[in-house]
Amino acid sequence: MSTEKSEIILKKLEANLPPAIVPPGVPSNETKEVQDDYEFSRKSYRDLVSKSNQAIESMLDLALQAEHPRAFEVLSLMLKNTSEITDKLMDLQKKKKNMKEADEAPKPGPQVGTQNVFIGSTTDLQKHLIAKLAEKNVTDTADNT
Repeated sequence: MSTEKSEIILKKLEANLPPAIVPPGVPSNETKEVQDDYEFSRKSYRDLVSKSNQAIESMLDLALQAEHPRAFEVLSLMLKNTSEITDKLMDLQKKKKNMKEADEAPKPGPQVGTQNVFIGSTTDLQKHLIAKLAEKNVTDTADNT
């Protein structure tokens, strides 16, 4: 068989094989993208909170100097927005934790079932059950002494 035919056959086989299983500890592309998005979001939220805190300090000085109700109203809105951003930052942490727990949760494996079938008459079954019960009672009384 020529080398070209071998390569063609290998490519067809690879196309029909299931995707490779990623070993634990090695991040997949999807996991890496999620981690990158998480880090970007976290950095953005933290930057927003930092800038909001600086703006609040400036607005507080302005509101105290102006003693105008509108200045205090704007200040209260800024405080509310900053608290909402910090809540979103905490929600982001919870989401990341939930995703990590879901990734680490054991995946269900194939279900293995066993079925016992008794082949015989009902009399044979009763004799078998009586023998098992008698055996169990002897074992139980022997264990208690």
